[in-house]
Amino acid sequence: MTFGISVLTCLACRPHQHEIINATLQGRDVLCLMPTGGGKSLCYQLPALISGGLTLVVSPLLSLIHDQVLGLRSLGIPVISLSSLTPKEEITAAYKQMDSDTDIRFVYVTPERVVSAKRFMSKLEKLYKAGRLTRIAIDEAHCCSQWGNDFRPDYKKLGVLKQQFPEVPILALTATATDLVCQSIKDILRISACEFFRSSVDRPNLYWTVRQKPAKAEDVTADMIAWIRGNYRLTDCGIVYCQTRKESESLAAELRQQGMRAACYHADMAAGVREAVHSQWSAGEVQICVATVAFGMGINKPDVRFVIHHSLSKSVENYYQEAGRAGRDGERAVCMLYYRFADALKQAAMVSFEPGWEQRLGAIMRYAAASSTCRRSLISRHFGEAPAKCHAMCDCCAQAGSGAVAERRGVTDAAAAVARTLADWPAAEKRATLLQLIDRWRASKARYAKIGKGMSRDDNERVIAQMVYDGYIQFDFGYTAYATNSYLKATQQSSQLLQGVMLCPILYYLLPSRREK
Repeated sequence: MTFGISVLTCLACRPHQHEIINATLQGRDVLCLMPTGGGKSLCYQLPALISGGLTLVVSPLLSLIHDQVLGLRSLGIPVISLSSLTPKEEITAAYKQMDSDTDIRFVYVTPERVVSAKRFMSKLEKLYKAGRLTRIAIDEAHCCSQWGNDFRPDYKKLGVLKQQFPEVPILALTATATDLVCQSIKDILRISACEFFRSSVDRPNLYWTVRQKPAKAEDVTADMIAWIRGNYRLTDCGIVYCQTRKESESLAAELRQQGMRAACYHADMAAGVREAVHSQWSAGEVQICVATVAFGMGINKPDVRFVIHHSLSKSVENYYQEAGRAGRDGERAVCMLYYRFADALKQAAMVSFEPGWEQRLGAIMRYAAASSTCRRSLISRHFGEAPAKCHAMCDCCAQAGSGAVAERRGVTDAAAAVARTLADWPAAEKRATLLQLIDRWRASKARYAKIGKGMSRDDNERVIAQMVYDGYIQFDFGYTAYATNSYLKATQQSSQLLQGVMLCPILYYLLPSRREK
């Protein structure tokens, strides 16, 4: 049986696909780093149909498995999937199929089944001894590494697969991995001698832009609605990512009130409701999906014209993966981030327990705060690549091309006043919330009258943010039974600033022209 090979082979023409397919067909372990929409799935699907036998696919999300299984079955390709939600009778039937010499080509599972289901592993052992386990694909392999975005503890245990089945080639795939994460993946999966294929993370058709986020939620919504209406037709679809489920529900309702076909998607919704929203959005019945990051992996809709982040992501890796769901058809699409420093404080409280969070959050904060550095180059450098040519496809380069120059203000005196305000903070506290720090700074006539003259609260926030970027202030946290709260406190470098030993760098302000698409 051909099982739709003719349908799949005609698609195998993207960078590195042929090399990856050949390498895994020759029995070599492979680590593949491809951008979102680069065709990773085909790199194990096509070899499975060519070589026969059974390919085990480990994937982190049930929604991703569901989409892959439906796609393969629509091509007439035999496939089964097993998860924590699979009924016992279906599991029994699936095991019987695995035992028999059937035409099953793929078994999709979550990592938990590999790690925890002894019966499943015994079935794989039987297939291995019979020579029928021909390949293991680890999708979203960055989940292995504690240094990667979306770390999953059970992914870190997948090295057992190479230990148990040493002759079976492993194909690990990811769209978002730094050099450190790539090495971690190799070590964890025990494929240190693997072939490594890396496609450029640059997506020339994506326009990267950051907008100053208003302080009031209603102003953010109004700005977003005006931007969408000013740039898109009602038939153009997009995604808006929110930080919380409450925000996504509220924003979706606001968009609907303004006549937009918007729907909400988050993990607390019933599975059937989530599937309905996904299907309606994919079919074009819903224009805008307002979602948490629960909506994303495995999206296969090519004509997403914009992805808006209502709040800051927790890392460049997460932002690149989420924003990269735009423009998979190769046509121009916009990736827009609303940013203000207060969102970084909220994000810090959410990720402060994760290893390496300071470096990851710091990188996305620097990306968002950039005023004259090409955003495309910032992304390329983050992933260890040479800066890509932008061709005015980010707001910073578009601004430079228009002749506009970002206004620059020296903020050394203002920064010193903030540092003094923190130094004089009550001894019992020695840390402050952002709002408390701004209020106390503004309330001090001696420190604010001349230095802060003409500054808005947004300007105050930018000065404090710049001090965090440059190491004069750091995050601190307070813990209760119900929440983690973010605070700010001075660093040793801040005391040097007070002594006049160090100067705070120039602060770049956004021009009004930067606020346009």
